[in-house]
Amino acid sequence: MKFGQVADPSQIDFTLPKDHPKTQEILGKSKGNDFNIYIGCAKWNKTDLKGFYPKGTKDELKYYATQFNSIELNATFYSLPSPEQVLKWKEKTPPNFKFFPKITNTVSHFRRLINVTDVVTDYATSVLNFGDQLGMVFLQMHDNFKPKDFDRVGKFVKDWPKEVPLAIEVRSAEWFEEENFEKFSQLLEENNIANIIVDTAGRRDMLHMRLTSDTAFVRYVGANADSDYARLDDWLERIKLWKEEGLKNLYFFVHQNVELASPLLSAYFIEKVNKEFRTEIHVPVMAETKTLF
Repeated sequence: MKFGQVADPSQIDFTLPKDHPKTQEILGKSKGNDFNIYIGCAKWNKTDLKGFYPKGTKDELKYYATQFNSIELNATFYSLPSPEQVLKWKEKTPPNFKFFPKITNTVSHFRRLINVTDVVTDYATSVLNFGDQLGMVFLQMHDNFKPKDFDRVGKFVKDWPKEVPLAIEVRSAEWFEEENFEKFSQLLEENNIANIIVDTAGRRDMLHMRLTSDTAFVRYVGANADSDYARLDDWLERIKLWKEEGLKNLYFFVHQNVELASPLLSAYFIEKVNKEFRTEIHVPVMAETKTLF
């Protein structure tokens, strides 16, 4: 994942910003004591995750699902999956494994939310075949999609099939200007849609800390640097606070500029999460001994 990559990560202040004032208010409305945690990578491709798979692994997804409890499924961004394909993916994984598929780029990048009813219907019909293993789908807009087209987002949200849980990520810096951001966040809040948080070196504005529901969907991008571990430690502290305030779902996906380190970072974070929250999430193991850098 090259988005937000910088030449020298040591020059970046990775301190997590304070929570947006509305975050505590949103979490305070949450009911019950459930706390669901899903931590995974963005792909299961053997080439990208070199050293993760044992030699001779024939089915990468099937093995990946023995090591992680979830996947940020980016394959669905590049082509609309058929119901049959979704069922094949599902059948390779255990019942507690969840998929978080990205909405196809026909919706976000080519049609740019205009006249997308047919594609959305086909997409939703397909991903609903994940059944209970569907975690949440997410829409990622192009960098050049700007707030001047807010009405498109509003219509998309209004028309979205409510039985499919949704998160949205916007990328243009203009969305994070105060007035635009509050308008966008309010829309998500009113429709119980998760406001994706992206933690990457070159785009600190996307680290907005504004939750719009009792779900935190975090896309964490390591910089293949020593700071990656400390950043995860900081995230653990913030998640502890959010849980105390009412957080119900944590969806945390680890990316890297060089992806082979993603399982290592994930294992580190899962160990910390298990210790803090007394969970028993499986800690992934690298088939080959690797160091982070």
